[in-house]
Amino acid sequence: MRKIATLVTAAASIATLVGSLALLPTGSSIAAGNSASAVDQGKKLAFNRKKGNCLACHQIAGGNMAGNIGPPLVAMKARFPDKSKLRSQIWDATKANPNSAMPPFGRHKILSDKDIDKIVEYVYTL
Repeated sequence: MRKIATLVTAAASIATLVGSLALLPTGSSIAAGNSASAVDQGKKLAFNRKKGNCLACHQIAGGNMAGNIGPPLVAMKARFPDKSKLRSQIWDATKANPNSAMPPFGRHKILSDKDIDKIVEYVYTL
């Protein structure tokens, strides 16, 4: 009878352990958490008048006093299916259009590469 009670207790302990493992975050949810923070940081940079200052020229949902020199930042995944082209546009818009009024944020070191990556992550969600 003691053997049965011991086996039942061991089985219950294993079931509890396996059940608690299901509550742990998976690698993909950890990556999603990091992605969300990059998106949030990118939004802060894009809205910051001393950093990205995207609102000076572009209309962005949730932004105040938006400019109208550049196109509104909407449907960005449709406009830039290749995220690297969006990054290139922010890094140096004059490569694609030498007459662009958009400052070359990367080439002139207005923003760091990490800041540009964060802004790309945010803008790609629009």
